[in-house]
Amino acid sequence: MLATMISGRTLAQGARCESKMAPEFFKAAALCHLSENDIKELNINEGENVLLKSEFGQVVLAAKADSGLPQGMVFIPMGPWANMLVGKDTGGCGTPQFKGVAVDVAATDSPVRSIRDLFSDLGA
Repeated sequence: MLATMISGRTLAQGARCESKMAPEFFKAAALCHLSENDIKELNINEGENVLLKSEFGQVVLAAKADSGLPQGMVFIPMGPWANMLVGKDTGGCGTPQFKGVAVDVAATDSPVRSIRDLFSDLGA
């Protein structure tokens, strides 16, 4: 399924951003909010994992139903998982483009990776 990814702060993610290695931050930020119709189209249940791919990278996240999102749009809380999908170009403003990223979304049995695993894949 093709979709547009946007990212931003959530209350839960923002409240836990001081301890990014804590399980609470993982639960708050390693999510992909999808419309209820998109969850049905992907033939998954809330809490199951989805693989998101953009031209810049890919990441697996847990699906969360969000009745406020229109079909074809996904929201990911700001953090390392969202960063895997955005490019490094800042357009001269110092901040990458965190909104309007084209992504392909598919159901997957792959696990959501921890921050340490994400960074080790990058050679960090």
